[in-house]
Amino acid sequence: MITIYHNPRCSKSRQTLGLIEGKGKDFVVKEYLKNPPSKSELEEVIEKLGISPEQLIRKGEPDYKENFRGKKLTDSEWIDAMIKYPKLIERPIVIDGSKAVLGRPPENVLELL
Repeated sequence: MITIYHNPRCSKSRQTLGLIEGKGKDFVVKEYLKNPPSKSELEEVIEKLGISPEQLIRKGEPDYKENFRGKKLTDSEWIDAMIKYPKLIERPIVIDGSKAVLGRPPENVLELL
């Protein structure tokens, strides 16, 4: 089962969801702004992506600029920041089993399909 961490207001997220729908695969949509992931869930996603927590941060977001720009945080602190400010989480994230990709660009999801 494919899972997409989705923000319906984001064009890249909508495009990625469209690619998944077009392949006819079963999927679950997680609107992470309405229901932010838990710390353990976010840690698991980051591990599947094979990146550091800081690499999942949207540095153009006002929450980042106002609270975190120029600061050095630990991996755990970055994860806590994403839980407190879910808009900081890069999107969309698509997961299939033990693999995950960022849908930036949306075509990245084709690796999983």
